[in-house]
Amino acid sequence: QVQLVESGGGSVQAGGSLRLSCTASGTTIWMGWFRQAPGKEREGVAARRSIDGSAVYADSVKGRLAIAQDNAKNTLTLQMNSLKTEDTAMYYCAAAVEYIHLGAGALASAKYKYWGQGTQVTVAP
Repeated sequence: QVQLVESGGGSVQAGGSLRLSCTASGTTIWMGWFRQAPGKEREGVAARRSIDGSAVYADSVKGRLAIAQDNAKNTLTLQMNSLKTEDTAMYYCAAAVEYIHLGAGALASAKYKYWGQGTQVTVAP
C-alpha cells in the first residue's frame, strides 16, 4: 500500500514557475506526474524510475518541466518553468509498484496503481 500526498499547486501567470511536491509512503518502482484538464483525458507529464532516476517526459513539456526525487524524504517533485495557459489542469502524483519498461509507456496512467488526491495548477494569460 502506497499513500501519496501532493502539494504546491496554485495560480501563476504565463511564463511563471511552480513547484509541485508529492510525499510517498511505501516502496515504489516508478513515480509520475499526470494531469487532467476539463473535458480532456488524463495524460502523463513526467515519470521517474525510482531505482536509478531514469526519467521520461511528454513532448509537450520537455525543456520546461523537470521531475526529481529526494529518496531520503521519499518526496517526488515537479519543477515547472515557462508555464503556458495550456498547462492548466489538475495534477496528480502516481506510483507504480510493478515493472514498467523505460520509455513512453511509463506515461500510461493504467500502469500506475496508487494516486494522490490532485493539486490544481492554473496558468493565466
